[in-house]
Amino acid sequence: MQTKAVVLGTNYFIGLTIIRTLGYEGVKTIAVDYLEEALYGSKSKYLGAHYLAPSFREDPQGYIAKLIEIASKEDTKPLLFPSADPYAEFIDEHLDILKEHFLIPMKEKGLWTSVMKKESLFHLAIEHGMPVPETIEAPDPNLADRVEAELGYPCIVKPVDSPAFVAKFRRKVLYCNNRDELLDAVGRAENEGLKVIVQRIIPGFDDHMYTFDFHVDQSGRISHWATCRKLRQFPINFGASVYTEQRYIPELAELGIPFIEKIGYRGFGEIEFKKDEKTGKFYMIEINTRTTTLNYLLYKAGINFPYVCYRDMTGDPLPDKAVKEDTGYVFQYLFEDILACRDYMRKGQLTAWEILKSLFRKKAPAIWSLDDPMPALSYTGTLIGKTVKRLLR
Repeated sequence: MQTKAVVLGTNYFIGLTIIRTLGYEGVKTIAVDYLEEALYGSKSKYLGAHYLAPSFREDPQGYIAKLIEIASKEDTKPLLFPSADPYAEFIDEHLDILKEHFLIPMKEKGLWTSVMKKESLFHLAIEHGMPVPETIEAPDPNLADRVEAELGYPCIVKPVDSPAFVAKFRRKVLYCNNRDELLDAVGRAENEGLKVIVQRIIPGFDDHMYTFDFHVDQSGRISHWATCRKLRQFPINFGASVYTEQRYIPELAELGIPFIEKIGYRGFGEIEFKKDEKTGKFYMIEINTRTTTLNYLLYKAGINFPYVCYRDMTGDPLPDKAVKEDTGYVFQYLFEDILACRDYMRKGQLTAWEILKSLFRKKAPAIWSLDDPMPALSYTGTLIGKTVKRLLR
């Protein structure tokens, strides 16, 4: 019997791209959600079954029980794919029991969470010689004085636990131009019980952000990798990719491969780097431990990362591959890219002509697919519904 894959979360396009890229290879998928709305990924023709479970936040044991129930119906252990950071943290927290019922690439419990959290990632980077922006941990009795002396303004306040921070503030960082804004930002986070760090901003526009996407096989070796360059993100300056090109940058592999292999990582991951526009030096910003927004771009560029993981975990690994050329493909999340372009122009960071020139590229769309149109139609319907509700209010 064929091993199936269980995908956690279809209310965002990452889950949809996992379902599709596995489906292209004939792998049957099962999706699990705890929400009941905006599940456009579940409309894909490549999805075999869809289940609703209790909330993993409010009823973690009920959620685990539902996952075990789903796995117990299969003849072989399914492979488990998180589509968002909270799912990855949940799997990591309950790795011991979940590995009894699912194939999960990570071997060391706690490592996924450790590299996701900014504070522990900073210490790992220092230990293994990976360049990272200068950072001060809060709370610190001399925080403001240290920031002025060691980092300077502007600087950013970043969360140790990104999912909880984003859920509260609807942004990845808090931008601080002076001492008062710094103290206010740190105070707001502390009032919410969120631990933060303060970090120097590496100079450079959003197109100085890069990614190193990789898969580590079960022997601990990076078998597949590719690199990309962000062109636009949303929210602008400190957000997620909305328009990103695949671009071969060998220096990222030279930095990323030894670091990832030293820390004992397994499975798919993505290191985000920023290139200092003044020095040309790359600094590690963060690591994503789940399939990323760029999954379909990476597929179009030549590597089907979910399928690479599937074959590795089922004992039939694919030949090694690295994308060592510029394929010309760009990822676009159209809805948020429109919002980003609006904000870039409002702030004078991009002109309409610069944006227009960038659009004539081979696309890897976030949601739309002529072969599988229902998710895009469902997503569009959800957007229209939300717009009508706002107008009625």
